[in-house]
Amino acid sequence: MAEGFTWEPATPESQGMDAATLVRMSDELASRNTKTLLIIRNDRIVYEWYAEGFGPGEKHYSASLAKAVVGGMSLALAMNDDRISPDHLASRYIPAWKDDPLRSKLTIRHLATHTSGIQDANQEGVGHMELPGWMGKFWRRDPDPFSVSIHDAPVVFEPGTEYAYSNPGTAALAYAVTASLQGAPQSDIRALLKERVFDPIGVPDYHWSIGYGRAYPVDGLDLYANWGGGAFTARAVAAVGRLMLRRGDWEGERLIRREVAEQVLQYAGMPLPPRPPGNPQPGSALGWWVNFDRVWEKVPENAFGGAGAGNQVLLVVPSLDLIIVRNGDVIGDPEKGEGFWGGIEKYLFNPVMDSIVDTPPAADSEYRAK
Repeated sequence: MAEGFTWEPATPESQGMDAATLVRMSDELASRNTKTLLIIRNDRIVYEWYAEGFGPGEKHYSASLAKAVVGGMSLALAMNDDRISPDHLASRYIPAWKDDPLRSKLTIRHLATHTSGIQDANQEGVGHMELPGWMGKFWRRDPDPFSVSIHDAPVVFEPGTEYAYSNPGTAALAYAVTASLQGAPQSDIRALLKERVFDPIGVPDYHWSIGYGRAYPVDGLDLYANWGGGAFTARAVAAVGRLMLRRGDWEGERLIRREVAEQVLQYAGMPLPPRPPGNPQPGSALGWWVNFDRVWEKVPENAFGGAGAGNQVLLVVPSLDLIIVRNGDVIGDPEKGEGFWGGIEKYLFNPVMDSIVDTPPAADSEYRAK
């Protein structure tokens, strides 16, 4: 972490949490494909566990946790600099869409909330690399995923009228954000994140990587994947969570304007995803997930986070001054009706909430959401 700040260890009890509950949870998670588990409360590490081969200095792949840590953060920085707005037409930054009857209606908000109507590169039961046509080209990056997303991925419903998860939609967001940076001191997403977030909060280069490790030159832009392809240590992810918990402040240094951080973390007002039994999927903010309507009943409504395939998870609960990071493989059992979010809620979120027995004064209580 940055000079002048470090996370110190503390007993769970000293931070109002029950250690026995956390140990039981950790044991259960270890039996359910978990590789890293980090719990921080009031800026104290109350629980940190790693499977063999992992540790505080080892990165784990992010999968779609990158949509928050890379996509959401790069969008927030571009918004902070008044280079882009959620309600701008995406065609302002993606000229190829200006004359398209549907794509010309797309806004940045649509791209950031999975309500664009751009079809996902996915077919049930088919591996990404085996997908036919443009879908397979997206994942094989043939010739690059951004050109495929902009030109080939179809728009299958009127933008803003439905929710449908879309990796190509998020790729289009990366294109738009990068286009907005032209003429800025940092002209690509990686440079932007390094110089404006990771360096200032003290995360060294070897603790993070993005974009499958490379940029794709397209239309004069150096484009990095923001939907996946990242790798982070648990503490690097937690540090990003802390920055957003503090609404863009890091030890008195304002990295993101507070009003922008709050806008990025608010429910964006777009259609909600389906919520079948066993899969309590949260609402969309701008690149982040939010518990605004308490779809996770035990978790406070101000909670926000990110998540990716294999249940790579960041959860931040400002009102509890709580940060949770978990990496590994799928936690839940689909045969028992435990979906992606259902497994996370049952085996991670709920036990952590059950462990909280007291709410001591937070180190920076002014940053707690009301």
